[in-house]
Amino acid sequence: MSRILVVEDNANLAYGLATSLGLEGHEVILAEDGAAGLRAARERSPDLVILDLMLPGMDGYRVLAALREQGERAPVLILTARGAEADKVQGFRLGADDYVTKPFGLAELLARVGALLRRAGHASSPPAPPQPVRFGEVEVDPASRLVRRRGEEVQLTPKEFDLLWALLRRNGSVAARLELLAEVWGHRAAVMTRTVDMHVAQLRRKLEDDPAAPRHIVTVWKAGYRFAP
Repeated sequence: MSRILVVEDNANLAYGLATSLGLEGHEVILAEDGAAGLRAARERSPDLVILDLMLPGMDGYRVLAALREQGERAPVLILTARGAEADKVQGFRLGADDYVTKPFGLAELLARVGALLRRAGHASSPPAPPQPVRFGEVEVDPASRLVRRRGEEVQLTPKEFDLLWALLRRNGSVAARLELLAEVWGHRAAVMTRTVDMHVAQLRRKLEDDPAAPRHIVTVWKAGYRFAP
């Protein structure tokens, strides 16, 4: 198990990242600003750091420079909304190992995290691919990203599949709308939570026998959604 430090001031996004990385088997440490991130790096010795640039007080560039100056050798993945070439060049010059812009795809981010950990010698081999999940007359194969219902392939958009898998792999635990939004879309804005509801409605239409009374993709009042086998 690898220890990952996430330095991110947006609580919803940080929680979504922590949940996703935790489900991948990593220990996750959260820091909400640059100073807290530096303290956590000194005290907890992470195997990898995920670092936002736009942090209160000490921005991500200063955090990155301080990490390298204090001898921190763990790979650093910058995760930021700042996508200009000059920003990327500055990040790499200061010692970043990878750079991902928001909004981001969760599968790509997890793949980059795995690659950095393997490169640093903290993961000797890729994790075993997740096994297909079956519920009712539906089969979901995460390796091929295929969904079949009654033996027939169901056409899901990439985001619909990501949302479905985010619910399935929680094994019945409730996922809040903001958590799903951060995990699947990588957005910060709370006003976008309606996006999750619309995609859930589409999944129900395609996979439930009665979309108006769903059996498997269940709403939890004032909390979010969960998967029921």
